Amino acid sequence: KWFSERPEPSFALFGRREGLPLAATGPDKPSAFAAATKHLIGFGHRRIALLARQMRRRPEPGRTERAFLGELEAHNIPIGDFNLPDWEETREGYQKLLRSLFRVTPPTALIIEEAPFFIATQQFLARQGLRVPEDVSLICADPDPGFSWCEPTVAHIRWDSRPVVRRIVRWAATVSRGGRDVRQNFVPAEYVEGGTVGPAPIE
Repeated sequence: KWFSERPEPSFALFGRREGLPLAATGPDKPSAFAAATKHLIGFGHRRIALLARQMRRRPEPGRTERAFLGELEAHNIPIGDFNLPDWEETREGYQKLLRSLFRVTPPTALIIEEAPFFIATQQFLARQGLRVPEDVSLICADPDPGFSWCEPTVAHIRWDSRPVVRRIVRWAATVSRGGRDVRQNFVPAEYVEGGTVGPAPIE
C-alpha cells in the first residue's frame, strides 16, 4: 500500500496487492489450493492444517487461504485456529508451532506455503519418527528445483514463470519511456499430485 501511494513507479512481484493501483504479477493460486485441499479430503483427511506466514494470515486470510478454508467448509469440516494456526515467524517459533500441532491430536495432512518451511517440516517429522505419507501427508504450495530429486515425489503447486518475466519486462519498458502502467495480471497455477500425499492413517 505504501508503494502504491508513492509517485515513483513500483512493481509488486507476488504478495497481497489486490485492489491497489500498483503494477503486479504472480501466480493465481486459489483454484490450485482448492484442488489440493479436495485431493486430501478425497483421501480421507479431515485434520488438515495450512502453515502460512503472518502476512498471509493477518489482518485476515488472503485469497489462497480463504480458498483452503472454503473447501473445508464445503465438505462440512469444522474450521478453526487449528487449520490456519498463528505462530511467531522465527525458526524457534516455527518449531514451537510444529511441536504444538503434533502434541495431542496431530494433523494428518499439512499444506506448507514455502519450500524452506517444507524442508524444516520434513526434518521435524523425521525426528519424531513420522513417515510421509503413511503418517502425515504433505503438500508444498510452491515449486522448487530440488523436488525433482525427491522420492517420494513432492505434491506441490506450480506455475509457468515465463509470463511473469514477460510482464515485468513490459512494465519496465513502459516506465522507461515515461509511461504509467498499473495493470495487474495473474498466471494460472495448478496442483501437481505427488507421492507425499496418501490415505489418512486409520485410527
